[in-house]
Order: sequence, then C-alpha cells, then structure tokens
Amino acid sequence: MNLIKLIILTIGILFFSLSFSGCEKKIESGVAKVHWDRDMCARCVMVVSDRKNTTQVRHPDTGKKYMFDDIGCAVLWFKEEKLDWKDRAKIWITDVNTGKWIDARTAFYDTENITPMAYGFSAHATKDTIKKGQEIIDYNEVVKRVIKIGK
Repeated sequence: MNLIKLIILTIGILFFSLSFSGCEKKIESGVAKVHWDRDMCARCVMVVSDRKNTTQVRHPDTGKKYMFDDIGCAVLWFKEEKLDWKDRAKIWITDVNTGKWIDARTAFYDTENITPMAYGFSAHATKDTIKKGQEIIDYNEVVKRVIKIGK
C-alpha cells in the first residue's frame, strides 16, 4: 500500500511541476523588433528612425530591451547609468550597408559618418565593406572615443 501512495505522490508532484513550468516567462535574448519612427532612444529620447545606425541593448537577466538612435548614446547611457550588467549585455547595431543586425562588440567601425547624434561611428559586419583609406576601429575604441567626446 505504501508503494502505491508513493507512486501516486510522485506522479502528482511530476504533474504539478510540469503544469506550472509552462507558466515561466522565457527571458528574451535575441534582437528585438524595432518600431521605426515610434521607439525612442533610451538616452536622448529622440525617435529611432535611422535604419543604418541604430543600436539596441538587452538586459541579460530580464531580457528588457533598450533602443538607441546612435552607438554614442548607448555608450554614454552605460556610463551614466553605472549598470553592473553592462559587460554581460547583448548589444546589436545595424550594419551601415545592409541594415541587418550584427553584434556590436565584434563589428568593425569606420569613423567619418553622418549619424543621428553626430558621433560618426558606423558599424560593418566585415572590414571588406569599409572604403579603402578609412580608419577602422573596434568596439572598445568606439567606447573610448565616445566617452572622450562625452556629449
């Protein structure tokens, strides 16, 4: 009889666990949909409309998205907000040539562009798409230069 009670209890616990596991909210970690001309930059509150220089950030623990009209706004937002999760954040930026989302930390940047907030850094998925003679820098250098400009 005790064995039957144990089996029924085990099945009950298993059923209960499976029933509520579907209620857990999955944390979003991918690129979020942008509502062009409606989403606002999390830092400067301008409307996000430039499909070639937009940046987005996802909080690694909550999945909350933050949109930015320029990589410079994202860099300064991280600095101003003093976020302890900034090094774990997912950061995407649109490729200036294709408009496709790429990893901002592994992208290549050229430095002489017209961007929404005039920081001038545009992202490329590969170095091959940067015009010959243009300076090519990485994400860490973009961060240093934006902080130095500090608008």
